[in-house]
Amino acid sequence: MFRLWAKEFRSNRMLRDMVVENASPELNRTKKIFAAMDEICYEFDLSKPIWLEHNIAEFKRIDKTRFTSDNFIESIRFDFLEIQVIEED
Repeated sequence: MFRLWAKEFRSNRMLRDMVVENASPELNRTKKIFAAMDEICYEFDLSKPIWLEHNIAEFKRIDKTRFTSDNFIESIRFDFLEIQVIEED
């Protein structure tokens, strides 16, 4: 089971969160992450964030990263979106 936790923050307060689960054995880790991001962006009504080099490096290192306004083409109503892998088989 693969689980990704997404959280929106503004002024150091969590506005909303969700956990996306994916148990598909035919998808690799990268495809599970992007599928989860699609679901998160749909649920939160967001455009998909752009993965910058520091996001990729941070996610590879600690399975967690933050997307700020620099990562979105449209304006956002929060300070950052944080994603974190909480379970991986």
